[in-house]
Amino acid sequence: RNNIMAHRRGRVGVGRAGPKFTKKAEEIKAVTLTSAIETVEKLEVKLAEFAKKHRKEIQHDPAFRKKFLEMCAPLGVDPLSSEKGFWGKMLGIGEFYYELAVKVAEVCLASKSRNGGIISVSEVKHILTKRGTKFQFAHVAVDSQQKGCQYSEEDIITSIKKLSILGSGFRTIEVGTSVMIVSVPTELDHDHMEIMKIAQDSDSGSELGCVTVKDVCDDTKWNKERAKRALDLLLSKGMAWLDVYEGVESYWFPSVWKESSDSSKQEN
Repeated sequence: RNNIMAHRRGRVGVGRAGPKFTKKAEEIKAVTLTSAIETVEKLEVKLAEFAKKHRKEIQHDPAFRKKFLEMCAPLGVDPLSSEKGFWGKMLGIGEFYYELAVKVAEVCLASKSRNGGIISVSEVKHILTKRGTKFQFAHVAVDSQQKGCQYSEEDIITSIKKLSILGSGFRTIEVGTSVMIVSVPTELDHDHMEIMKIAQDSDSGSELGCVTVKDVCDDTKWNKERAKRALDLLLSKGMAWLDVYEGVESYWFPSVWKESSDSSKQEN
């Protein structure tokens, strides 16, 4: 009984001290929040100083630009969000990605009848390079503008993210070792992605960029109905072409074999 009474007294004591603990916790929380805000503000100032100092590298070196954007993300700083704000005026990054996004969209839409609205980032880069497409940043010297800035596949992916935020329907997906741009609302599930991944594999049994129902079944252990269902959807959306030779149905993926063809040309 004595133990019970002591336990009860202990609980009452804690209860009475509760408001004091709550008040102190709130004070600590306020100090911590203020300190965190001050730290972020200091980091933003440092980031702005860094951007001013390395403006040329950010504008003309794709790898450096990628690292800079990665530095911005944790602080919630988005140099792409405004063309008229501080970052837009200083770097012109938002305008650059907007112009790049427009050119990328043009390539995707122009090739839609051939590939059904799915195309590799590397193929888009190859087409833009072949066209001699150049971009420039605002507030850059005239002689630099004439040369045009370099852009990478990462820049193209970033520009697509800018488009997707606007609700354009454009998005990127990873298929095997490649990043593909999808410009149609068709939802591709795991089965469709797996089939395109098999088409990328030159050891799958068929030629690169091509699969048969047997290739898919052998690789995935699916039944024929599942493989055929996934292939038929890709075929109906124009993402695959059907070729029948001696009774064998072969499904060709333009986005895959075109990418491999462009890669071979670049290597040679």
